[in-house]
Amino acid sequence: MATFVLIPGAGGHAAYWNRLIPELETHGHRAIAVDIEENDPSMDLNGFAAVVDAAMGDYGDVILVAQSLGGFTAPMIRKPVRMIVLVNAMIPLSGESPNQWWGNTGSGIAMREADLAAGRDPEFNVDRHFLHDLPDDARAELLSAEAREPSAAAMAQSCDFARWPAVPIKVLIGRDDRFFPADFQRRVAKDRLGLDADEIPGGHLVALSNPSGLADMLVAYAAQL
Repeated sequence: MATFVLIPGAGGHAAYWNRLIPELETHGHRAIAVDIEENDPSMDLNGFAAVVDAAMGDYGDVILVAQSLGGFTAPMIRKPVRMIVLVNAMIPLSGESPNQWWGNTGSGIAMREADLAAGRDPEFNVDRHFLHDLPDDARAELLSAEAREPSAAAMAQSCDFARWPAVPIKVLIGRDDRFFPADFQRRVAKDRLGLDADEIPGGHLVALSNPSGLADMLVAYAAQL
C-alpha cells in the first residue's frame, strides 16, 4: 500500500481531490489531500511546504502528487518520499519564483499558440481554459468554493531547493489541458528534468474531469516501486 499525499494547485483546496481519493482507496491505497490556505498573506512557499510536511505525518511510503502550482511545493518538502508525480504542473528551477516561471517557460505564448491553432479565442477565460471538460456537478462545486488567490509572498518567493530529490519523478499531462498545452508541458519536462511525460485524457483539472484515469496511472506508478 502506498500513501498518496495530494498537493493542490493555486487556491490550495483539498476538495479538489475528492473524486480521486475514493478511486485510490478502491485500489487499497491511502490518500491524504492537503489543504493550504494560500491566500493567507503570511503564507509563502516555505509555509506551503510546512503544511504538506505536517500532513505527511510519519508515513514512510509517501508518493507526492503535485497539481499545477503544487509543482513549486514538491521539491521543497523536507521529509523523505518514495516518488514525486507532477500533474499538469509548474516545474521550477532552483531559485526561480512562480512569478518568473511564466516568462521563463513561455507558458503564455504556448497557450496562445495552442488556442489559435484550435480556433479558440486566445484571451484567458476560466470556463474555456479550466472548466471546459468538467461534469456539471464538479463545475458547480468548484465555482462555489472560497476564492483563494495565492499570496503575493508565495508568488514572488524563490523556490528554495538545491536539486530535485533523488527519487523517481513522473510527469503526467492531461492531453486536453488548454492552460498548459501538452506540447508545452512535454518541452518543459524534457528541458528541466530530462524526462518524457505520460498523458491521459483530461484538461488542466484532470482530477475532476478524469479521476479514474488519473487513479489508474498513479496506481501503476506505485506498482513500479
